Amino acid sequence: MLQMEVVGVRVEMPTNQPIVLLKETSGDRYLPIWIGMTEATAIALAQAEEPPPRPLTHDLFRDVLEALGVRLRTVNIVALRDGIFFADLVFSNGVEVSARPSDSIALALRTGATIYASEDVVQEAGVTMPDDQEDEVEKFREFLDKITPEDFGRAG
Repeated sequence: MLQMEVVGVRVEMPTNQPIVLLKETSGDRYLPIWIGMTEATAIALAQAEEPPPRPLTHDLFRDVLEALGVRLRTVNIVALRDGIFFADLVFSNGVEVSARPSDSIALALRTGATIYASEDVVQEAGVTMPDDQEDEVEKFREFLDKITPEDFGRAG
């Protein structure tokens, strides 16, 4: 398993499809995962560390885990089948639950859990950016610093 960090979310044009971009912490490969608008907003809110006026589903899940005395230890992105990513939530009590990577990442950002991806997934879907594209990644990070959840609008 490869440790990953969340670079951020963006909306892919012209389809207006959001993606979350992960990067190897000890490498130069990126893993783009297409996600839903709701999950993009949840991830952006967590990265901005702006709590919503009322808890969203991922905040509620974090609070329930805390109330039960269970920690989310890791999020493991374990497979890519027919263009669909699969993840597992691994809890401190040893329980593992299958989940969508988008929900898993939103929860990991709220709990401080470490995110991993299998080598097979990164090898199949990961991309390496040439040095001249590193500037684009930096521009992307600057874009993420300025975007607000309202910029995502509503799906549909």
